[in-house]
Amino acid sequence: MESRFLGIPQLVETPATAVVVDVMRAFTVAAWAFARGAERIVLAESLDQALALKARNPGWVALKDGPPAAGFDAVNSPAMLRTADLSGRTVVQKTTAGTVGALAVKDAELVLCASFVVAEATARLLRERGCESVTYVVTGEEGRAEEDLACAEYIALRAGGDEVEAAGFLRRAGVSRAAAELAEGVRLGVHPDDVALCLEVDRFPFAMVAALEGPLMVLKVAEK
Repeated sequence: MESRFLGIPQLVETPATAVVVDVMRAFTVAAWAFARGAERIVLAESLDQALALKARNPGWVALKDGPPAAGFDAVNSPAMLRTADLSGRTVVQKTTAGTVGALAVKDAELVLCASFVVAEATARLLRERGCESVTYVVTGEEGRAEEDLACAEYIALRAGGDEVEAAGFLRRAGVSRAAAELAEGVRLGVHPDDVALCLEVDRFPFAMVAALEGPLMVLKVAEK
């Protein structure tokens, strides 16, 4: 299985298979949303679109990066979401990097959104689909985010069938710039448990697949 690791600005052509990685925090949050019962997650292109979708669908749950804001129900924090009841709900998510990365490869044949909490499930789906070439989209810091690259490399090795320990990859993520900013409160809308939750490996047994549904990019739990 051939693997490429690219930042969003480096995506000059649409890959056949893309794994979009955002560890801290978009796709850790998305996994928690599904674990709390969400049916699907609409990946919004902008804050305005997220608010417009929420206005047209009052029962949807809108969340964003940063501090709480008018019109939004939640922030992009796994710890703040872990007790929410999202049973059967549609979530609208807009983040700085993760949702942008997924939308950048929306025309790919297969788009998976991933973080450490769904690493093995993501790797297993790639193996089951027999993917020959996979582009890992390292969403943070224009492709330089160490936590996203570490997770992408870990998933790629697992997808290739290698037996590999997670500890070294988690250490890289744990000393990343994003982890420091979350721990130090540089980023707003943060819970003290966020970093630890983002560094849990295989917390959830499902992969997450994104695909266009009409004009919207929609993320769902992969069917078994």
